[in-house]
Amino acid sequence: MDDRTSTSNLTVSSSEQSAYRGGSPLRQRFPTIAYLREHARHHIPRFAFEYCDGGAGSDKGIARNWSALDAVELVPRYGVMPSLPTCDVELFGRRYAAPIGIAPMGGPALVWPGADRFMAQAAQKARVPYVLGTVGGLTIEDAALLAPDVLWFQLYRMARNDHALAFDLTRRAEAAGVHVFVMTVDVPVRTTRPREVVVGLGGGRFSPDLRMILDMLRSPGWLSALAREGHPRFANLKSYAGANAGTNDVIAFARDEIGGAFTWDEIARFRERWKRPLVLKGIMHPADAARAIELGIDGIWVSNHGGRQIEALPASIDVLPAIAAEVRGRATILLDSGVRSGTDVVRALALGANATFAGKAFLWGLGALGADGPGHVIDLLHDETRAALGQIGAHSLADTRSVVIRHPGALAFPSR
Repeated sequence: MDDRTSTSNLTVSSSEQSAYRGGSPLRQRFPTIAYLREHARHHIPRFAFEYCDGGAGSDKGIARNWSALDAVELVPRYGVMPSLPTCDVELFGRRYAAPIGIAPMGGPALVWPGADRFMAQAAQKARVPYVLGTVGGLTIEDAALLAPDVLWFQLYRMARNDHALAFDLTRRAEAAGVHVFVMTVDVPVRTTRPREVVVGLGGGRFSPDLRMILDMLRSPGWLSALAREGHPRFANLKSYAGANAGTNDVIAFARDEIGGAFTWDEIARFRERWKRPLVLKGIMHPADAARAIELGIDGIWVSNHGGRQIEALPASIDVLPAIAAEVRGRATILLDSGVRSGTDVVRALALGANATFAGKAFLWGLGALGADGPGHVIDLLHDETRAALGQIGAHSLADTRSVVIRHPGALAFPSR
C-alpha cells in the first residue's frame, strides 16, 4: 500500500522515507521539528494527533513552555575556533553522543504503532538515552535487547500491596541492565486533557467508534502499521493484569494501580533497593531538589510534564536557574518540557542543565515519518545543537556555562 500524504507541498511515501533517512532530500522536506509537527497533523488519525499534541486545559502550559524558551537570549563571543564544537556528554558515568534524549511517554504507539521499538532502535544507533515508560509498548526485557547501551526506565507510583508491583518492576529493570531508574513525582492525580476527550480518548479505553474508524481509513499508512504491529499496549503491565487480559483490561488495570505522588519515605525505600543512578522527574522547586539530594538521589529532572497535567505551572526553563543554584553540582540536572530545537537544548545547558529530553518532538516525528521519525528527530536536534554552540562561540558543552544570558522569565524563589 502506498502511503502518500501531502500537506503544505510536502509529499513523502513509505518507500521514500527509508531512502531519504539522514539525507538531504529528507532535510529539504523536514528541515526542523516544526515541519514534522505540521505534516503529522494530516498524516495520522485525528485522535492520534490530538493525543500527542495536546495538554491540560487550553494548552496554555504548552504555550508557556515554548514562549519561555524562545525568550532566552544568548550573547555570542567570537574568536578562533580550533575545531567544530563537540556534543558528547557524560551522564551518570556513561558517555552519550549528545545532551539530548527520548523522554518517557505513555502510549506512544497510539501515535504510530510500533513507536516504542522505533524509538529504542534510533536511540541505540545514535547513542542517546532512551527512557522506557511504565506504560510504554515494550517490556523492559525487550527494550534491553534493542537499546542495551542507552536504556533508562521510568516508574509511576503503584502503592498497592506495599508497592509489590513497583518493586517487581525495579527488580526486572536491574536484571535487564537498565542504567538509570527514573521516578516520576509530578502526577499526584489524574487530570483531563480536553483535546483527547473530544476525539473519544477520554474514557480510559481504546475502543474506536465509527468516527475514529473512518479517521483511520483516511490514514492508510497508520492503518497499515496497525495491522503489522497490533493495538497499542501497556507491555510491562500485561503479565500482572492476568493471563487472558486484553488491551482494555490492561488499561483498566493500569488506571487502578497507578496513582498518587511518591512520598519522601517511599523515595527513600526505592533508593535503598536501586543501587544504580536514580533520578526524580518532575522537580520544580529548589527545596524539593535539596531534599532529593539529601536522600542520595543522583539526578534532578526539571519538568512540568510538558504542560500535560496542569497548565498553571511555570515553564521548566524558568525554574531551572534557581534549581541549578541549589544543586551546585551535587547531582546531574536534566530538563524537558517544550524542547523543540538544538537552540532550546543550548539554552537549557547555558542555564544549568546537563542534558535535555524531548517527548512531543519524537511523537511528531513518528506521526510524520513513521519508523524513520525518531532517527530524523535525533539528527535534527544533534546537528542544531552543534550549530548553536558554534554560533555563540562555544567549543564544547562546558563553554555554555560562561555565556551571557538574558532570561526575562527566570523565577526567583524566597530564600530559605
